Amino acid sequence: MKLAEGEARARFAAVPVVRLGTADGRGRPHIVVVTFAVDGDMIYTAVDQKPKTSTALKRLRNVGENPWVTMLADEYSDDWETLWWVRADGRAAILADQRQMAAPLRLLTSRYRQYLEAPPTGPVLAVTVERWTGWTATATPTAMPTAPPTATPGAPGA
Repeated sequence: MKLAEGEARARFAAVPVVRLGTADGRGRPHIVVVTFAVDGDMIYTAVDQKPKTSTALKRLRNVGENPWVTMLADEYSDDWETLWWVRADGRAAILADQRQMAAPLRLLTSRYRQYLEAPPTGPVLAVTVERWTGWTATATPTAMPTAPPTATPGAPGA
């Protein structure tokens, strides 16, 4: 069953992590699990303090070449009556200026307790969602995850 846009956005915002799909200028895909914050039709994710080889990440290079992205939230269970997914398709921009990053970083820090001790330094990917789509196995709303005030320690991220 197709989800209404508002329901799709609410389910998306309630999960602790999503998958970010990008493609480079030649169309080669890349997917990564990220932490995020939703503000209306904007989704923010940032390069954070978790160990990385570099802050020049593939997702950032891809967005520099091709700003179109997709983000996916889902709920899987052995009880297929509770399955659902939501996809947010849009254009991403890389925010590197401290003033531009301030509000998104505050949203992320308020969502994930790990960021209180080690706030992300950026850059921030700002995704303007052009389309929210979703599907659920049943017309009856299932128990949705509640948006956590904090993510699970050690959760994958940006």
